[in-house]
Amino acid sequence: MTSPIYRGRFAPSPTGPLHFGSLVTALASYLEAHSRQGHWLVRIEDLDPLRESPEATDRILNSLQGHQLHPDGTVRYQSERLEVYRHHAERLVEQGRAYYCACSRKELAANNGRHPWHCRDGDKPPTGRPVAIRFALHAEEARWQDRILGEQHQQVRAELDDPVIIRKEGFVAYQLAVVVDDIDQGITEIVRGSDLLETTAQQRQICLALGGTPPQWAHIPVVLNEQGQKLSKQNHAPALDDEQPGRNLWRALGALGQQPEEDLAAAPPQRVLEWALEHWSMAGIPHQSTMDSATH
Repeated sequence: MTSPIYRGRFAPSPTGPLHFGSLVTALASYLEAHSRQGHWLVRIEDLDPLRESPEATDRILNSLQGHQLHPDGTVRYQSERLEVYRHHAERLVEQGRAYYCACSRKELAANNGRHPWHCRDGDKPPTGRPVAIRFALHAEEARWQDRILGEQHQQVRAELDDPVIIRKEGFVAYQLAVVVDDIDQGITEIVRGSDLLETTAQQRQICLALGGTPPQWAHIPVVLNEQGQKLSKQNHAPALDDEQPGRNLWRALGALGQQPEEDLAAAPPQRVLEWALEHWSMAGIPHQSTMDSATH
């Protein structure tokens, strides 16, 4: 019996242009997929129109192209699949794996995380209140093997940790859409930043409830700015300078513990990627967050 082909993905949210931390994640997922003769997909997680823009999407895709990180297939846009996600949410409600919730964050906090309207028990919320849909977690001590960080375990608390999968405004939540698409696209391994590690146990449960097979995970320690904060758009991380893609890739390889040769810093991106594929080792990725060298 042959093993399924490796399928990885990079899935940015278009809230701004790519920054160096995003490139590190994209490069790691690209190299792992191609080093295993697999497919690397790109998915735009454009679920929140209040925070996103077409301009950001174009800049992200142009940056990936400029760094020679080409997907093996058509780019997927989550905004084009909203009805698919809502269909799955309604099915989960029908199966008793999700429920309508009218409780506000303030009400939940005042009730120690419990639902004052007994939403999880199927009680109807007061008329006229907006409702979200939450996934009904079951309590467990979740355990799995992360390919970078090793054995992981998380305590999942039923009701207290139940994630929103359809927001009260009608927007589809990340926790649902990411799992639906990973199943649909046959993703076998997810290489992503360690800031998303805490969502893994919940996503495993959602995946199983949808009839999927949980992928493997590999969480890369996030890149930090000079203040020790995660390099992110929220922390005003500067956009990548797309005029020097080879140097950006060289720096990203350094952040991934790959020890690229010094002369690659001035090489074109295709040459850097050729070296990276020949020398790629996930075992070399550090377990601790690294500082962005460009901030010094």
